[in-house]
Amino acid sequence: TGQTGMAAGSGRDRRDSGTGKYFAGEQMTLSILGRCPETGMLGGAVTSSSICVASRCLFTRSGVGAALSQNITDPELGQRMLDLLEKGANSTGTFGANEAVAQVVAEADHIGWRQLVLLDSAGNSAIHTGEKALGIHSSAQGNQCAAAANLLANEQVPQAMVTAFEQSSGHLAQRLITALEAGISAGGEEGPVRSAGVQVADRATWPVVDLRVDWDENPISKLHTIWNEYEPQMADYVTRAFNPEAAPSYGVPGDE
Repeated sequence: TGQTGMAAGSGRDRRDSGTGKYFAGEQMTLSILGRCPETGMLGGAVTSSSICVASRCLFTRSGVGAALSQNITDPELGQRMLDLLEKGANSTGTFGANEAVAQVVAEADHIGWRQLVLLDSAGNSAIHTGEKALGIHSSAQGNQCAAAANLLANEQVPQAMVTAFEQSSGHLAQRLITALEAGISAGGEEGPVRSAGVQVADRATWPVVDLRVDWDENPISKLHTIWNEYEPQMADYVTRAFNPEAAPSYGVPGDE
């Protein structure tokens, strides 16, 4: 598989000229989408200085793709990109990540404020960064992955995330969290992050991984801890949905 892109360049703006600080309420966000070539799982991970970032910015759909809508966020655009991918997959002709992002960019209001990332079911990616993206912003695309960020300490952060993802192994959620950690190690954002999340879609219609830390001093570390607790239980929850009689004990009083 290859990758396609629509990434804008880096820039610095939206600072108060007197204080040098960023305007109140603006998000600092770094994120990555990835696909597992062995399983076909699709997922993403995101961290930000804003509260509950994953609830607004990260979207996955089984067999369709994974999407991010960030910067000055419009969550509807994440679902819109996935809708276009799903519709395109059911039609004739070629319609992948690049075409879906291009259509959203052409149709959406206020698109100059948005930073969009999309990964399709084949692992192809597309990125849009609007001309009003905040601070130092950049993006990078790799083998079945793509990363983007804004209000960065330096523009090399997304590439560090892509490299970490490509060089990692294990479950897709683990690889995505590893990429977030690499982004922070490479400089991260200009300010501290406060929330983080990881989401992965597999064969079920719901995400088999949907973990969030909505407000914490060390959200990525906390997210990694939650993943370590959840991973050994994950398959059991899927079994409970598809074959309850084969599911293991719930481990609660009365369920002996």
